Amino acid sequence: MVPPGYDPDSVVLTFAVPNELDGQRLDRFLSWRIPRLTRSRATEIIRACCVHPDGVRRAPTERTWAGETVMLVREKFVEPDAPREFGVLYQDDAIVVVDKPAGLPVHPSATYHHNTLTSLLTRRFGHTDERAAPQIAHRLDKETSGIVVCAQPGPDEARIKRQFEMREVHKEYLAIVRGVMPDDEGVIELPMRRSTTGLHNMMETCETGLPARTRFVVLGRKAGATLVHLFPESGRQHQLRVHLSAIGHPIVGDKLYGPEREAVFLEIIERGGLDDDLRARLGHPRHALHAHKVQLRHPRTDAPFEAVSPLPPDLAALWESY
Repeated sequence: MVPPGYDPDSVVLTFAVPNELDGQRLDRFLSWRIPRLTRSRATEIIRACCVHPDGVRRAPTERTWAGETVMLVREKFVEPDAPREFGVLYQDDAIVVVDKPAGLPVHPSATYHHNTLTSLLTRRFGHTDERAAPQIAHRLDKETSGIVVCAQPGPDEARIKRQFEMREVHKEYLAIVRGVMPDDEGVIELPMRRSTTGLHNMMETCETGLPARTRFVVLGRKAGATLVHLFPESGRQHQLRVHLSAIGHPIVGDKLYGPEREAVFLEIIERGGLDDDLRARLGHPRHALHAHKVQLRHPRTDAPFEAVSPLPPDLAALWESY
C-alpha cells in the first residue's frame, strides 16, 4: 500500500523485521536485508525513501522492532526488460533453490524493481498467512546464471545467511575463458581491493589487498578457449572474473575485465546497447560464468544439502561454437 502523499504508482518495497533483529538500527537492518548494500549506501537510501506507513520520513539511526514492516517508497520509473522466468531446482517449507537466468538482476536497484528475482519470487510464491515469499540469501551478478539459494524469513533465513557469512557454503562455478589454459588444475592466490582507477565498481589485484584464493580444474580445451571448473575459497566481489583476467584468461564476454577492460563497457553505454561490432569483440553477449553447484546444511535438519545447475543452453552453444 502506498503511504499518504505519494503517487499511487510509486514503487513500494517492504521488509518484515524478524524477532532476532528487534532493536537493530535501521541502517544496519537494511544492509543486512540487502547484502549488496554498504552501510553508507543504506543510509542514503533510508534518507531518500524510507517512511512510516503514515508517510513520515524515517532516520537511519531509528531502531526497528520485531513484527514491523520497513517500507521504502520511490516514484514510478521505467525499467529495462529482463527475463521474467526462472527455474526451481528444489523447494520445501524452509528453502527454495532457484536456477536464475542470465540478465535477471537479483535485488532492486536504481534501474530495476519489477524485473528482479526479488520481485518475481514475491509474485510467484505470494504472501499467505502461513507462508511469506522466500528471501534471497546471497549475491549473484545480473549477467551470471545459475544457483541462488533462498529461505523463508526468520530462523531459516538467518541460519542460511550465517552459513554464507561464515564461508561454510561450498560453491562451484563453470566458465568459458579466452585462450588455452596450460595447467590442468591449479590455484590463483592474488589479494584484491577496490580499483583505484576506472569505474567505481571494479576490483583489482594488489599485494596489499584482502586475501583471495580460487582453485580451478580445466574441463576442456578448444582453439582459443577453455572450459574451466572454479572453486572460490574466499568471497571477494568479482573474484572469479578478476582472478581469471589477472592470469591472462578473462571470461569470454566480460565487459569489465576482458581484454579491453572498461572501455568496451563505456562504448555500450554510448551506443545505447550491444551492436554487432561490440558482440564480436566481446565474444558473447554476457560474461560466460555460471553458478553450477552449492553444498550447505539444511537450516532445519542440519543435514548436508546439494543443488546442481547444468551449463545453460547459451553457454553450451558458445562452447560448441569453438
